[in-house]
Amino acid sequence: MSPLPDLYPGFAERRIKTAADVEIYLRTGGSGPPLLLLHGYPQTHVIWHKIAPELARHCTLVIPDLRGYGASAAPPGDAEHVTYSKRAMGEDCLAVMRALGHRRFMVAGHDRGGRVAYRLALDHPEAVTALVPVDIIPTGEVWRRASAEWAIKTYHWSFLAQPHPLPETLIGKDPVYYAEHTLKSWAKARDLSPFAPEALAHYRALLQDPARVHAVCEDYHAGAGIDRRLDDADLAAGRRIGCPTLVLYASDYLAGSPLDAWRTWCTNLDGAAVASGHFLAEENPKDTLDALIPFLTANARAL
Repeated sequence: MSPLPDLYPGFAERRIKTAADVEIYLRTGGSGPPLLLLHGYPQTHVIWHKIAPELARHCTLVIPDLRGYGASAAPPGDAEHVTYSKRAMGEDCLAVMRALGHRRFMVAGHDRGGRVAYRLALDHPEAVTALVPVDIIPTGEVWRRASAEWAIKTYHWSFLAQPHPLPETLIGKDPVYYAEHTLKSWAKARDLSPFAPEALAHYRALLQDPARVHAVCEDYHAGAGIDRRLDDADLAAGRRIGCPTLVLYASDYLAGSPLDAWRTWCTNLDGAAVASGHFLAEENPKDTLDALIPFLTANARAL
C-alpha cells in the first residue's frame, strides 16, 4: 500500500510508547496552551485537518490516533474488552501528554474520541482543565435511551459488538463499501462531499486492515460492557465532571439537543449547535471554529 497523504504539513510526527506498551502515533503543532484532539469512528486523527491550522494559532495541538485506529498499535482484544475500554484509551492519552510535558491540558473529542475525553476528565480531573465532547451523549445514557428508532439509525452499536468474528467477517468482505456507507449515512448531505479525498484515503485504509477492524469492534464491545458499567458506577457514586464543558452537537444527527443528558454529568456546562451532520469539523469547519475558539481562549487561563 502506498503511503497515506499527509494532511498536516509542518506538524511534527511522533510515536510514543505508553506504560501499557502500546505505541501511539500522533501529530503535534502550534503554540500556546495544550489541546488534545481525539477522533472517532470510522476515522483517524485526520478528522481535524480543516480546522487544525487555525487552532494552531491559539493552542499547542496534540492529535493522536487512538489505540487500534490509524497508525497506532492495535493490541489484541481480551475476554472482558478492557483493552479497548475508554479508560484504557484515556490512559494512553494521558501518557502521551505527560511524555510531551503537558501535566494539565484541554481536550476535545469527536464520537468515540468524545467518550475517551469525558472518561479522561472523570478519571483524571487534575489533568483535564476543559472538555469538549463533540456530537455524543454519555455511553450509559445511550443505552438507557435506546428505542426502536435508535436501533435502526444506530445499528452499528449492536452490530460491531456482536461476538468475534461475525462483524469482522462481514466488514472484511467489502471494507471500502462499509466505510463509505457509514460516512455517507451520517453526513448531512448523505454523500462523501464533506470529506477531502486525502482524508477518505485514511478512512478507507482503516477498515481494510483486519487487525484494525477487530480493534474497532472491540471498541464497541467495550461500549456495550465495561464502559457502560463504569458510567453507571460513577453516576451511582455521585461523581461528576467538574471542569468547564462545552458540548458541540450537529443540527442533523442527534435527535434534539444532548444538553439534558449532559446536565446529569457536568457541573459547569455549556453547549452549541453547528449546522452539520455528524462530522462537524469536516462538514462545517467555520462554525465549528467559531464555537470552539472562544471557549478554548477563555479556559486557557486555567493552564
